[in-house]
Amino acid sequence: MATDWKNDGVQVIPANSLDPNTAATQGMDRATAVDLARAGASKLWAGTVTIRADAKTGAHHHGALESVIYVIRGRARMRWGDALQFVAEGGPGDFIFVPPYVPHQEINASEVDDLECVLVRSGQEPVVVNLDIDGVETPTHVRWVDPIHRDGAVD
Repeated sequence: MATDWKNDGVQVIPANSLDPNTAATQGMDRATAVDLARAGASKLWAGTVTIRADAKTGAHHHGALESVIYVIRGRARMRWGDALQFVAEGGPGDFIFVPPYVPHQEINASEVDDLECVLVRSGQEPVVVNLDIDGVETPTHVRWVDPIHRDGAVD
């Protein structure tokens, strides 16, 4: 039996057809582009995230799922740890990786512009575990260093 490539092949999901009915964390708007129900994806979820100017999410984690955030517009300040004691920032073109079970908080570092990102997760489950964490007042800045290319690390 031949594969129906027209219906079971590549899919282009128009920006104006994303589904805003997805698990959310206070302070952000998520919209689904790719999942099992919408596109037949069985191993990942993808969508968009917008954090309004001068806003932040509540502390949360996504269980066993891995997440990748790609910053399109704005400046993302990420805090993480049991007391949100670590901080790093990413801007347009940067990727942010969040491992499983890591307590974290996304912050829009701009007081005037929205932060717009693409989000991809390693599974279909809409896992958002909101946490009651009082973050430390002054978190420690963490500079990412590629473990493979330590000599070429960039701030």
